[in-house]
Amino acid sequence: MPKLKRPELAAQAARLNLEQLARLGGELRAARHRRLLSQEQIGERAGISRSVISAIERGSGGSHTLDAWQRLALAVDRPLRVELRRHAREEPADAGHLAIQELVMRLGRRAGFRGIFELPSRPSDPSRSTDVGLRDDRARLLVLVECWNTFGDVGAAVRSTNRKLAEAAAMAIAVGGERPHRVAGCWVVRDVERNRRLIARYPELFGTRFPGSSASWVRALGGATGDSATPRSTPPEELGLVWCDARATRVFAWRRSH
Repeated sequence: MPKLKRPELAAQAARLNLEQLARLGGELRAARHRRLLSQEQIGERAGISRSVISAIERGSGGSHTLDAWQRLALAVDRPLRVELRRHAREEPADAGHLAIQELVMRLGRRAGFRGIFELPSRPSDPSRSTDVGLRDDRARLLVLVECWNTFGDVGAAVRSTNRKLAEAAAMAIAVGGERPHRVAGCWVVRDVERNRRLIARYPELFGTRFPGSSASWVRALGGATGDSATPRSTPPEELGLVWCDARATRVFAWRRSH
């Protein structure tokens, strides 16, 4: 980004501030509504008057301190986070996610799949896609792989996977004709403490949603050995979950809690 003169910098700062204040005010209002709270109620929690909250929700919160904003954010259970944007020369924001996708595609290629980055789950809507599609026309197989660097809304993620698997059935018919491809699905999750603790906290939920043998899925993805001559196994019929290491260099089995 070229250096800006002081008047240009001030104008750009003012524009960005207006945009962010409008966005934050709208998010505060939406969070308050979702929790069925009035402006008076969050005002009591945060020690801020109703009239001030009303102005902030309309995008006029620029004169208030970071402390006031944080108290309001905590009052609706949405802690405020302020950060500097990445420099243009830094890694992209989704670098961790991209690394997992790269790993899955590399393993898939060695195992005989044709990898598809961001496979559209509904061709008419390019915004809806699966992280990686692995296709083997000879084996009449289409594998949908979702890659998780970290989790946000697990329920929404599961529903999204269900939808993509259902939509892929139509794609399998289009590809295979009278003998449609079999569709299988798997999650690859980065092995970090936060993800491990989350999955360990809800063993029944994850266990019932991902009943496919994790060890079999590792072999099916071509991750059990570095020897490209070793044939992969057939993916399980049921949805599976496997880990990848923090550096996204290998995949390994998820050991379920008993």
